[in-house]
Amino acid sequence: MNKAKKIIISVTNDLVADQRVHKVAQSLVKNNFDVLVVGRKLPNSQELKRQSYETKRMKLLFTKTAFFYAEYNLRLFFFLIFRKADIFLANDLDTLAANYFASILKKTKLVYDSHEYFTEVPELKNRKSVRKIWLSIEKFIVPKIKHSYTVCQSLAKIFSEKYGINMQIIKNYPICEKTNIQNSNKKIDIPEGKKVVLYQGSLNVDRGLESMIKAMQFIENAVLLIIGDGDISLQLKQLTKNLKLDEKVKFIGKIPYYHLPAYTKIASIGVSLEENTNLNYQYALPNKIFDYIQAGVPVLASSLAEIDLIYKKYNIGLQIKSHEPEHIAASILKMLDSNDLRKIWKNDLIKAAKEFCWEKQEIELLKIFL
Repeated sequence: MNKAKKIIISVTNDLVADQRVHKVAQSLVKNNFDVLVVGRKLPNSQELKRQSYETKRMKLLFTKTAFFYAEYNLRLFFFLIFRKADIFLANDLDTLAANYFASILKKTKLVYDSHEYFTEVPELKNRKSVRKIWLSIEKFIVPKIKHSYTVCQSLAKIFSEKYGINMQIIKNYPICEKTNIQNSNKKIDIPEGKKVVLYQGSLNVDRGLESMIKAMQFIENAVLLIIGDGDISLQLKQLTKNLKLDEKVKFIGKIPYYHLPAYTKIASIGVSLEENTNLNYQYALPNKIFDYIQAGVPVLASSLAEIDLIYKKYNIGLQIKSHEPEHIAASILKMLDSNDLRKIWKNDLIKAAKEFCWEKQEIELLKIFL
């Protein structure tokens, strides 16, 4: 038997909730790769469950701003050059510099996984000098990369037109093979008789979260369950308090990916209401939509390029026409109250779940690494 190739995967998160990295690592291990995933450890990071691959989380002096990214990439660079590896896998632009220079120095194969259109994220919209730095890194390194992939056709086309590279597409579908869903110890205080409207994902700007919360003022028969953490967590909790919606909006915090399906399956509706304020969201294909589909949960989503393609093929719920809270509330009430529509959605959700499977993406993924 051939010796397993060593792959070092790097990310800037704490590995707790990153489903895509977990799926990639798991698929590579299944196919005789020796995998190490490197991230960071924050003061409030949860313990990691033991996996089939190795993990390492670095403790850093800085947790945000340019100092964090500089420190992380410097630490990561020295870590990579002193570890044996056949392949480096950089996840997103914020890990690419360290991986690129280490790959040049060690003559190691470099693979780039672009989870999003990093230089167009809303967090950089009003930070022109910071965005300019990231654009410089992208323009210098990305055209030189021979092996890369991203989450959808729209982003692959953009990178091809900008930098002349042939990016492969590995969509962020969930694992479809049925496994035991692991319940969390965390209890949810859902009033009896109330239905669950679910949001799961990062709590960042322009994701429609403020509008979702405001919409709950007009809904009496449901609770909005928000799972995740992010830059605007405190602002969202304060908004909920100001509107006196503590009984209608519940914040669960960050949940490990292996517990998440247990929460997803209790929802009556899953929401994904990213706003079309930047190119990253304009071409977004959020993985939470596929998680909802896999759980058989009807989806209320924004009308965005890649999302529209799903709705054209499958009748899995409704799409909003605006982010006005009253309109969102009306859409939610229609989805909760129409049994006839829910029957139609359930049938198409079953069909869509069979197509949107990670197992099919895994075949394409392996072609990049073999």
